[in-house]
Amino acid sequence: MSIETVRVELGDRSYDVRVGRGLIARAGAEIVALAGRRRVAIVTDRTVASHHLADLQAALAAQGIDAPALELPPGEATKCWAELGHATEWLIAQRIERKDLVIALGGGVIGDLAGFAGSVLRRGVRFVQIPTSLLAQVDSSVGGKTGINSPQGKNLIGAFHQPALVLADIDVLGTLTPRDFRAGYGEVAKYGLLGDENFFEWLEANGLRLASDPEALQRAVRHSIQMKAGIVERDETEQGERALLNLGHTFGHALESATGYSDRLLHGEGVAIGCTLAFELSARMGLCSQESPSRVAAHFRAMGLPACIGDIPGDLPDDEALIALMGQDKKVQDGKLRFILAHGIGRAFVTDQVDLSDLRAVLAQSRG
Repeated sequence: MSIETVRVELGDRSYDVRVGRGLIARAGAEIVALAGRRRVAIVTDRTVASHHLADLQAALAAQGIDAPALELPPGEATKCWAELGHATEWLIAQRIERKDLVIALGGGVIGDLAGFAGSVLRRGVRFVQIPTSLLAQVDSSVGGKTGINSPQGKNLIGAFHQPALVLADIDVLGTLTPRDFRAGYGEVAKYGLLGDENFFEWLEANGLRLASDPEALQRAVRHSIQMKAGIVERDETEQGERALLNLGHTFGHALESATGYSDRLLHGEGVAIGCTLAFELSARMGLCSQESPSRVAAHFRAMGLPACIGDIPGDLPDDEALIALMGQDKKVQDGKLRFILAHGIGRAFVTDQVDLSDLRAVLAQSRG
């Protein structure tokens, strides 16, 4: 399989997303043209570092690139003010300048935090995304959304800061736990659900092969990135169409907050439940067939993912508390909750016309 390139066309902020096998081993050759005085700083987490940091530093050293690294704690809790301050002060101590590079080596948490640090350091330092999780490769590493969480909600503090390059190495996904791989799949399926029924049909037939078939996996990753790149090109700062990428997230973010951003519910698992709820709400409102939510839920369950609130272990806040958490979501406009609903699989749209009685009924039903 060859390495493929998806171009994100954003004028003077355009960049390539490289997709394929062995990209960390050739990272020095991929990055050297961007590296200015051949100095970069790597932000990663301890788990990822144990698997991939030495290989990345060796690849950079082969091109004469000095690459000190900061290893942060793994997990969603790292996306906070304290660790942002830690990372930013460390980058200053490394004397990283505007023409240097910050490399985010990790999943979505590290990509979001390191990218945000780059956006505020010296009023903007370029950064490279090397996503090491399926979720980060198909979603968070592309499009320039960076940020941290607030105690009041997920991703409420951040900035748009496009990467200079993304290296999506398929090989690194083999080090993921089965649960982390499945959670990332929630974001892959989202692309078919929001805008490409043919892709969703392909996933229904091939989804279980992705963990063992690199060719199928690269196809799924590349197609997901192509879909996201096209939407980002048309709506970089989420004024309209880009909101479709949040299918399942209004529900999912509230559930993540309700579970304390813990391993009770991983982000991609929350997205899977959220996508199912979005289709359940759409069907209840007469917007799509009754068969669509059943098909969505059946596919997620076949992939080993949760599909309803009742699948989350432990106690959860009541429905009114979940709705209040949804009210803190970034998609709220003029005090109104915005949902991504669907007229069918592959036909998502944005609306704030949702009756709370329908929402409450769907939440109650999902608890089982």
